[in-house]
Amino acid sequence: ARLVESGGGLAQPGGSLRLSCATSGFTFSIYHMSWYRQAPGKERELVAKIDSSARTTYNDDAVKGRFIVSRDDAKDTMYLQMNNLKPEDTAVYYCKAEWPSIYWGQGTQVTVSS
Repeated sequence: ARLVESGGGLAQPGGSLRLSCATSGFTFSIYHMSWYRQAPGKERELVAKIDSSARTTYNDDAVKGRFIVSRDDAKDTMYLQMNNLKPEDTAVYYCKAEWPSIYWGQGTQVTVSS
């Protein structure tokens, strides 16, 4: 299985980025998918989850309605639209696939700074 995140980079406060998680090697459509992030010196935390039926849940404390998770089963890809970015969103963002197995991507750096 392979998960490859992309779309990270430098953004200004208030700006937007769209992350992608392209997958291969497993049946993407049956897997629950998640975005996690890890800031320096902090534990990895859940940002958003989208299950195999495209139902979504969010870490409201972390994203407070600013982020939108989606998936395209035809492309075996998950997305995270991040709007109104804040400096505290700076972290490495990881995608995760779970059930029946667990797979992680290598992460993509997001830096929010003026």
